[in-house]
Amino acid sequence: MSKATDADLDGILALQASNQIDRGGTLSASLSRSRVSAMMHEMPLIVARREERITGFLMTTTREMNADLPIVQSMFKAYLGAPDAYVYGPVCVDAEERGKRLAQVMFEELRALELGREGILFIRSDNEASLRAHIRMGMREVAEFEFNGFVFSVFSFIG
Repeated sequence: MSKATDADLDGILALQASNQIDRGGTLSASLSRSRVSAMMHEMPLIVARREERITGFLMTTTREMNADLPIVQSMFKAYLGAPDAYVYGPVCVDAEERGKRLAQVMFEELRALELGREGILFIRSDNEASLRAHIRMGMREVAEFEFNGFVFSVFSFIG
């Protein structure tokens, strides 16, 4: 586990692409290379690797950076959080690495870097594996919203 660098961008984008909804994944948005790069320079972006290949990522961003994304706007209408709260996610783990606690280990790394700050995230309500994982990590559901015909749960935690 480590903070991502520019050298990790291709691997992050490849993992993101392979986990889009139209490819059977559960990611709700596809972020551009320039946006991912800007995010990693503003807030911690945690990556997991196996033999130089990116096998997981946990992105974070300031409230302002992704405020132009309609799904993030919907989340903040449902729950605004603390003034210095940040957006947690997306989190993505390669299919071959699921069930090995990678998301939890990346989360623990993030919490160590962002002590005392509130993180806010959303999870599609039919993504039971992600809901269970985030509840096990100690996050609490604080609201829900609808977006593009799906219901999303909003979670909050303090680092």
